[in-house]
Amino acid sequence: MLNSTALTGGKKWLSPGLITLMRPKQWIKNTFVLPPLIFSGQFLNESAILQALLAVALFCIASSATYIINDYQDIERDRKHPIKSLKRPLASGQVSKRQALILLTLLCSVLTWGFVLIPSVVSIIAGYLVLNLAYTFYLKHQPVLDIFTIAIGFVLRVYAGAMAIDVPVSPWMFTTTLCLALYLAAIKRRQELAQSGSEGRNVLQYYTIPLIDRYAEMAAVGALLFYSLFVMNERPELVITVPLVIFGLFRYWFVVESRNEGESPTDVLYSDKQLIVTVLLWGVASTAALWPAGA
Repeated sequence: MLNSTALTGGKKWLSPGLITLMRPKQWIKNTFVLPPLIFSGQFLNESAILQALLAVALFCIASSATYIINDYQDIERDRKHPIKSLKRPLASGQVSKRQALILLTLLCSVLTWGFVLIPSVVSIIAGYLVLNLAYTFYLKHQPVLDIFTIAIGFVLRVYAGAMAIDVPVSPWMFTTTLCLALYLAAIKRRQELAQSGSEGRNVLQYYTIPLIDRYAEMAAVGALLFYSLFVMNERPELVITVPLVIFGLFRYWFVVESRNEGESPTDVLYSDKQLIVTVLLWGVASTAALWPAGA
């Protein structure tokens, strides 16, 4: 069993700094693994539920590993940032480089164990890790490619969710996920540019707010269009969820504009009760609409 100095340096295992380094607040993104479970109608299958939840847990570990790598790579740049120098554990000195590397090793070890249990999902996670390594060292500095890389990470989550329970994924679902993720990523870049200028990230020097607004608008329209086509072509019983999707997109943009938020999509969700209720209602409505007859 790990003792209080498991990561050396006299600092406690799972100290606040180490927990922050893993960014558990961001784990909500990994719920993108679950839509295949809902849309396939497998949500009453105990085995499928366990497999899907295991896939979510493994993606949480993988995403934490990518955050550690990214923070380790950006430590010197973050130390010069007025906010990140205080909030990022490595940049602020809460966590040492040695501790970060040991924690990263432990997370990767868990993923290796996960390959024994659910190899199809961990294979996708391996691709996700490679993609994020490319993002950390190169792609995040390339305009447009940086936004698409973030979005593809969400598509891989959906694909992993389908592989976990061995069901096919509709092309409409893939396209909808891609457009929704592009929308969120574009808004994130917009707010970074609006709040920090090009000093926040090197890639921001290539963008303008009007350009990113057009990207966001195109992606939002695409997400709504493809979701509606998915519903009408494959799951007409889900038509009751379309108004919730429209409201969610409207509400998110309202929060971004009125409160000057959006640099962190997860913070927007956590901070707005109407968005939380909308997401929950969408989940309940989808489950109710797809509930097997006689179950």
